[in-house]
Amino acid sequence: MGIAAPAAGFAEPVHESQRTFVALMWAMAEPALPRPLASALTPPAPLSPELAAVALTLLDYETPFFLDGPLAIAPVAAFLRFHTGAPHTLVAAEARFVLCADAGALPDFATLAQGTADYPDRSATVLAQVDRFTAGPLIFSGPGIPDTRRFGAEPLPADLAARLAANAALFPLGIDLVLCAPGTVAALPRTTRPVTPNP
Repeated sequence: MGIAAPAAGFAEPVHESQRTFVALMWAMAEPALPRPLASALTPPAPLSPELAAVALTLLDYETPFFLDGPLAIAPVAAFLRFHTGAPHTLVAAEARFVLCADAGALPDFATLAQGTADYPDRSATVLAQVDRFTAGPLIFSGPGIPDTRRFGAEPLPADLAARLAANAALFPLGIDLVLCAPGTVAALPRTTRPVTPNP
């Protein structure tokens, strides 16, 4: 029996990657604000069409990727390698992009590349799947957020606010977090800070 070919990538690579990139740039520019992201991809499960679109847009031959949890299977790795040329690493700390099937089980940020003083851009970006976005219970401030902004997603780790506060304290080092839900994407870059609501 022959080896199955990887699932198809973008039908129109230039236009579809551009649309995805624009959605991502708006998500990064306006943190914690979900943006529409349409994807017609049919990647190997459990990789979602939205996470696949983001990965195919961002990964290239210079950006090692790590697969966490249920995504760490051969068909997903083959799909990403085939369509992006990016190398697959089994060491999370070596990855520029860390893909997670379940944002409720995000890896410890401290185990990922944080960048260096000379090259803060050599940090990891975590790309994770969620089921949906909600209007809370987290509150964020920072560049791109007028005053404060409420945000929530399901699932998320119970300690996400503490993780993001520690991450923001490392600036300009630290990781960036991108969350993908059906038809939607949102970003929590390292400049985004959790706010403790008044009692």
